[in-house]
Amino acid sequence: MAGNSTHTVTNQPPPLVGYDVFTADRALVEAVERYTDPDVLDEVRHELSVLGRASGSAQVQEWGVQANEHPPRLRTHDRYGHRIDEVDFHPAWHRLLGKGVGAGLTGAWTRPAGHVRRAAGFLVWTQVEAGNCCPLSMTHAAVPALRADPGLAAEWEPRLTSTVYDRELRPAARKPGVLFGMGMTEKQGGSDVRANTTEARPLAEDGTYVLTGHKWFCSAPMSDGFLVLAQAPGGLTCFLVPRVLADGTRNVFLIQRLKDKLGNRSNASAEVEFAGTWARRVGDEGRGVRTIIEMVAATRLDCALGAAGLMRQAVAQAVHHCTYREAFGGKLIDKPLMRNVLADLALESEAATALTLRLAAAYDDGGEQERAFLRLAVPAAKYWITKRCAPLVVEAAECLGGNGYVEESGLPRLVRESPLNSIWEGAGNVQALDVLRALQREPGALDACLTEIGRAHGADHRLDRAVKDLFTELADLDGIEGRARRLVERLALVLQGSLLVRFAPPEVADAFCASRLGGDRGAAFGTLPKGLDPASVVERARPLS
Repeated sequence: MAGNSTHTVTNQPPPLVGYDVFTADRALVEAVERYTDPDVLDEVRHELSVLGRASGSAQVQEWGVQANEHPPRLRTHDRYGHRIDEVDFHPAWHRLLGKGVGAGLTGAWTRPAGHVRRAAGFLVWTQVEAGNCCPLSMTHAAVPALRADPGLAAEWEPRLTSTVYDRELRPAARKPGVLFGMGMTEKQGGSDVRANTTEARPLAEDGTYVLTGHKWFCSAPMSDGFLVLAQAPGGLTCFLVPRVLADGTRNVFLIQRLKDKLGNRSNASAEVEFAGTWARRVGDEGRGVRTIIEMVAATRLDCALGAAGLMRQAVAQAVHHCTYREAFGGKLIDKPLMRNVLADLALESEAATALTLRLAAAYDDGGEQERAFLRLAVPAAKYWITKRCAPLVVEAAECLGGNGYVEESGLPRLVRESPLNSIWEGAGNVQALDVLRALQREPGALDACLTEIGRAHGADHRLDRAVKDLFTELADLDGIEGRARRLVERLALVLQGSLLVRFAPPEVADAFCASRLGGDRGAAFGTLPKGLDPASVVERARPLS
């Protein structure tokens, strides 16, 4: 019928679906191959490809949409008036979390190449629905904190690293796998956890306490256990709070409300009240910050990985759209200006992937030099990569034009999620000040970073000059706190540059050094200088050949 002719659909890209999110990411595949022992490489590649195919499937992508569209609901009481403090989730949430646990995203500490394979998997899985990655991250990061108490670690670690997802609230000893959350910050102090006022009163049994206080932000409140900070007689101390006690009764864990967040809608974040809540001490009294420091480092790396995953998905969607969309007499991807934008976005994404996987490899190595490297490189990477996420995702949405502003495209969900990793686990100033602290207190950390950067010495004159500029910045300590962001940005950029110069294709390394280290670009994406090869950079970033 003539009346239907206006409904003929043309010049629209097919959905980016039915592909392997892992193998389609050349930069990620190469990083995994670079840092994985050949003896387990085939196993790791197969495992990540299985997860990648699931991530790219129509079914799993629909679960991500459903989990986002049906956020969790708090039930404080049951129908009879009993206090239960439970959080209800859409079935899609449980399916996603089950897949994530089953893929080993909480099991980095117990397997060969565990951190590299887990980091790559986390980056892939973030691209489906980032909200469920929060409990996966908290559970993964709890392991090094619990190792401060060998008895607790022996009891809990097998459950934390399990590949079995058990959603039921019952004693942890009767569960094949558990999830952990954490509650560190309070409303009067925020990131300044030493200002915490939650009180821990010792009980007769050694190592046990009751807690009284209010946590302003508790991650993953439906979890089986939580690491929290409270003031014991000996000072700020770390505690394990089980959700259900050994006798099957519920611990006092009063969920006051769920946070109404900008993004991360599928995931529950809560305010909780402790009122005679039973807890077990982790580490010594007064050593709470020291006990959780490795947990904090692990979650900060996950923030960088999460941002890298969001960036990769945004770039994949933008390149995919422009591959099929025609305008002004040709494909968008072939238009010089659009190609410049896409190449610029792809450079940012690949640099983030290269640095985060390098950090994961340092965890797997575990040597003294690599631990020193992580001390400085983790907060620097967390600062810079998460800072770059929001502008990149917004620019990628613009590549889709008005379509990118429509919820069905998926880009608005990425846009809402994009600031999160910069804010959580210590916002930008906290990371910058942590870098200064490491420089002042742990000179070995700077030596380790400079050794890493120095492996690319002489390979690119722009990188070499940027390293000299970094030395100049480090030598001028006058007013260094006010310049901390500038310093950390430079450190992160030369780390990324050194990795790309050594391992990325020449066209990628050249474009990165020209624009990020040589200073020959504008303030917005899409301002790469002439004389580069943006077509090759974009082709490398294409999710489907």
